[in-house]
Amino acid sequence: MSIKHYLLGSILLCGSLSVVAQDVKTTVEEATKGSQQAVELVKGTVDKKWKVSGVMGINATATGLWNWAAGGNNNANGVAFANVSLLYRKNRLAWETNLDTELGAMYMDGTAYDWRKSSDKLNFSTKIGYEFQPKWYATALGSFKSQFLRGYEYKTVSGVETETYISNWLSPSYTDVSLGLDWKPNDIFSAYLSPVAGRISTAVDPTLRAKYGVELDQNNRSAFGLSFKGGVNYARIENFKVISTLGLFTPYNKDFGNFDVDWDMAVSYQFLKVLNVTLSTSLKYYDKVLIADENGYSAPRIQFKTILGVGVGYSF
Repeated sequence: MSIKHYLLGSILLCGSLSVVAQDVKTTVEEATKGSQQAVELVKGTVDKKWKVSGVMGINATATGLWNWAAGGNNNANGVAFANVSLLYRKNRLAWETNLDTELGAMYMDGTAYDWRKSSDKLNFSTKIGYEFQPKWYATALGSFKSQFLRGYEYKTVSGVETETYISNWLSPSYTDVSLGLDWKPNDIFSAYLSPVAGRISTAVDPTLRAKYGVELDQNNRSAFGLSFKGGVNYARIENFKVISTLGLFTPYNKDFGNFDVDWDMAVSYQFLKVLNVTLSTSLKYYDKVLIADENGYSAPRIQFKTILGVGVGYSF
């Protein structure tokens, strides 16, 4: 074979290999691109099915006094909190779960009871619904409310500070189970109405049963009635979030129309990525819960609590 033929064959072979390599590269790039698109599609589908939102963190304050003419007490206060919602949507199925909890303690120097519980709340709810009409769901709901630790009320009478035992784990607690209709016009608001609702009020500590409307020889009191629950979860402004829930219940008996009320709200603003300003409020009214006034007269009364704090937190 001449050198001319050899060179010509080499050129043709190199050209063929270059074309094949280019085709292989193109095929690999297309396959890789297709795989990435498939992964992104699956990820997007998963992300759309599940939605997690909430706020959690720790707020703390401390005051130290030294030769302070205006008076006062050295004190420290800390509260850990979390309000988290998990929403799952697929086709016509919607499942929503919420945990709203907080626990706080305070130290106040120079008092008869220097260590005190400042905050204690455990609210858990879950509901699952089937969309039979646009934005309307046939729904089953369950919820539980209680507190973690022993609670006391502090009063000063004739210059003497007193401590009164008023609550504990499952004393009281409230368990609700119901069936009804849930209206979800958007991702911010929901309203649930149930004409078929049951409530179990529990007080396992015999010394607290009378205070919470439970018979002395029983652990709990059951009621069947009407319930309503409304919820707001607003997070359309960056770093700003509002979470609020309202629950109403009235029994089908002689007390029908006397509503038990639970209204909780948490407003938070996050700045510098880890610092949080939070305002949380709780309003309650229970027809069977008796609270004494300054004259010792016990009756159902509105309960209200507010916490404003700056601390380490995270909104999502």
